[in-house]
Amino acid sequence: MADAYVYDAIRTPRGRGRADGALHEVTAVRLSADVLNALRARTGTATDTVEDVIWGNVTQIGEQGGCLARSAALLSDLPETVPGLSINRFCASGLEAVNLAAALTEARGGGYVAGGVEMMSRVAMGSDGAAIAVDPALTFGTHFVPQGIAADLIATKHGFTRDDCDAYAVESQRRAARAWEEGRFARSVVPVTDINGLTLLERDEHPRPGTDMQSLGALRPAFKDMGETMPGFDAVAILRYPELEKIDHVHHAGNSSGIVDGAAAVLIGDFDFGVRHGLKPRARVRATAKVGTDPTIMLTGPVPATAKVLEAAGMEIGDIDLFEVNEAFSAVVLRFLQAFGADPAKVNVNGGAIAMGHPLGATGAMILGTALDELERSGGETALVTLCVASGMGAATILERV
Repeated sequence: MADAYVYDAIRTPRGRGRADGALHEVTAVRLSADVLNALRARTGTATDTVEDVIWGNVTQIGEQGGCLARSAALLSDLPETVPGLSINRFCASGLEAVNLAAALTEARGGGYVAGGVEMMSRVAMGSDGAAIAVDPALTFGTHFVPQGIAADLIATKHGFTRDDCDAYAVESQRRAARAWEEGRFARSVVPVTDINGLTLLERDEHPRPGTDMQSLGALRPAFKDMGETMPGFDAVAILRYPELEKIDHVHHAGNSSGIVDGAAAVLIGDFDFGVRHGLKPRARVRATAKVGTDPTIMLTGPVPATAKVLEAAGMEIGDIDLFEVNEAFSAVVLRFLQAFGADPAKVNVNGGAIAMGHPLGATGAMILGTALDELERSGGETALVTLCVASGMGAATILERV
């Protein structure tokens, strides 16, 4: 079985996911094609011979529907012989695209482009519908609650206060600002231009570097009303977790991931693929994992996914030099730190989705690239990337720097 190597990883800056965001005028297929072209330009013609473009995308409706991966490949400068596959594992779609590409590389060799996109300013989250949220035959049996309620449920169950969650968010903003100031994203971020070649965005648009505990303290809990009034999602959560008397609503816009636009792409292949195209591998995919978890609390997947991927790699938590845990909500990362006793100084060292935003289908590929860049910058050897996933799942990947 061949090893799967990462040859390059790039991403766009994240634009605010609103009508006044810098990327709002760009369609998902256009942004995807631009990223594919940028990867092609950086790696010569290596991407012309890949077996497939595997593309994560969560809200697969309207202009993001119809096998967006193939549409993007056709709109790009890739030859028509390169096919495309769109996949959806909710928030982990971009990482799952990478993991699938790695598995295919190990099984049959060759090269793949993996990544994803989400234009949240153009295609609203949840607009595609979801049986788990709307079909009573499923919602009742799974004790469905929205993700924000699940995040507050995690905080309540594991003892994270509003101050804990806000302090984590402040640190995410601080680290992201430092990373941009020190040029830590310079290798991976490719500017987005319009059809005239004018720059639309060259830097993440969502961060608020001046964020402090006082400014966050003024924000009202975002999920309190939906939890405490009809339809009463707090009551649903407590039916599943009767040991809790009530849900503490601690999350709000400032300590939750930002709604943004963005895309990312990763070039993966076996060793012979690199030799054929004169490319030097940057990292080896050492292990991958995916898990299902309780769909009510929903966002705890990084813990069992990490345990599973460590077992697959024959490693322990102390063997990992760097962690990227997607910041869907503060409590998700706080629970990860609590569960493993991980060193906070090794987790999301350059900030995360609370500061920079979470373009659903692209985030997994984005943070894998961030981890790879940071391994090279810091001289670390191994990185673990993991995300929580809607409806109760988790995904994880271990990279080993070459």
